[in-house]
Amino acid sequence: MQIPRFVDGRGVNFNMTPMIDVVFLLIIFFLVSSHLAKQETHVEVALPKAASGEEREPEPPHVTLNVRSDGQWLWGNRPVGERRLLELLRQRRSAVGSPLIVRIRGDQQVPYRTVEPLLRACAKSGVREVRFAVLPLAESS
Repeated sequence: MQIPRFVDGRGVNFNMTPMIDVVFLLIIFFLVSSHLAKQETHVEVALPKAASGEEREPEPPHVTLNVRSDGQWLWGNRPVGERRLLELLRQRRSAVGSPLIVRIRGDQQVPYRTVEPLLRACAKSGVREVRFAVLPLAESS
């Protein structure tokens, strides 16, 4: 048997296309499943009664308002003005029937003069508890 004298210099190549397809499918799967997981908590369901189990305190009703860096207020993901915000807060407060908590998530670059009318709208609508979402300070070493 004769051994060939030339060696193919290209080496071994792998076809990456199937792996890239699988990675993109996984990314899409996790994006869709995380979106559905967020939506499933907003569905009204009459839960069954059970004799065993632990009783938890219900979370107080709350609304999250976002303040973007350009000063725009968002109710959920929809822009809202002061007049409409006041109306929405009053509707939500009357629908809940108990004290409503407003959580404000503001960009760190937003000046107080942008947030002040939001606080006034909360006070006018009867909301007495307003919380600001913040991140903990990094511990210095």
